[in-house]
Amino acid sequence: MAETICVQCRARPVTKAWRPFCSERCKLLDLQNWVDGGYRVAGEATSQGNDDGAPQE
Repeated sequence: MAETICVQCRARPVTKAWRPFCSERCKLLDLQNWVDGGYRVAGEATSQGNDDGAPQE
C-alpha cells in the first residue's frame, strides 16, 4: 500500500494523529484557508438573505 501524502505540504509520512495532514501546523494552515475564504466553489455568488421564504424587512 502506498504511503499517504500530506494534503497541505505534500510531506511523508502522515501519522494517524493528524491524518490527512502530517502535523498540527498543516492542519491549522488548512483551517486558515477555510476561514480566509481560500477554498471556494466556482460559480455565481448567491444572496445571503433569509432562506425561509419570508419577505425581508
